[in-house]
Amino acid sequence: MTTPRGFRDRADDSLLTLVGEIPELVKNLIVAEIDSAKKWLAKTAKDAGIGAGWFVAALFVLFWSVPVLGTFVIAGLSSWWPVWLSAIVVFGVMILVAVILALFGYFRFRRLSNRENPVQSIALDVKEVRDEL
Repeated sequence: MTTPRGFRDRADDSLLTLVGEIPELVKNLIVAEIDSAKKWLAKTAKDAGIGAGWFVAALFVLFWSVPVLGTFVIAGLSSWWPVWLSAIVVFGVMILVAVILALFGYFRFRRLSNRENPVQSIALDVKEVRDEL
């Protein structure tokens, strides 16, 4: 006999029948969980991809706003100085900022080489255990 939702009524099944169906139920549960994880991963990956696209678009607009800002500063400085001097000063300041940022990046990457790799640590632990045996 089936219920209105299409499930079989198990009230009359024996204990051995119910116990015998446990592996199939566990398999179905695992398959359902894996399918659910795949759907979640697909939705999350799609949202992450779209979010990354929006960030790329924002960076594109920001990239083109830097020359506009430079032009604005040059135009403002040209009120007091000649245009060529204003452009050289803005260029020099931008080069100085780029050098400072590059130094920050260089020092950050130097930290990476000083840090111990976890894989190397595990290999050292395994070597020490083998030496003890």
